[in-house]
Amino acid sequence: MRYPWIDEYLMAKPAVTKDLQPDWNWIRYKLDGKLFAAVCLDERNVPYYITMKLPPEEGELLRGQYEDVVPGYYCNHVHWNSVKADGQVPDDVLRTMLDHAWAAVLSGLSKRRQREIMAEQEKGEA
Repeated sequence: MRYPWIDEYLMAKPAVTKDLQPDWNWIRYKLDGKLFAAVCLDERNVPYYITMKLPPEEGELLRGQYEDVVPGYYCNHVHWNSVKADGQVPDDVLRTMLDHAWAAVLSGLSKRRQREIMAEQEKGEA
């Protein structure tokens, strides 16, 4: 996989957990139990897609800019997008996509929970 930093990057975000969904062989990243990103593994446990939730207009724009960004693999194609794990999307672009996926799920949480998570993030940065 071209992006070996993904797990460390996502797990450094506040309130993120991960698990393996064995039926799909996906490593799932969740914020407060809500999926925001996944690394899809093949039968040899080699990543082939990184899938994340994005605002529809952002996903559409990125699909037009990068051939390695495609509609979400086995997901709703409006809100989910996949990046080929061996593709050519620049690291900084993928980091921004993952940040936006986390933020999209964060925005769906209660205001109180959002404040708690942001306080946790600020505490971690201090």
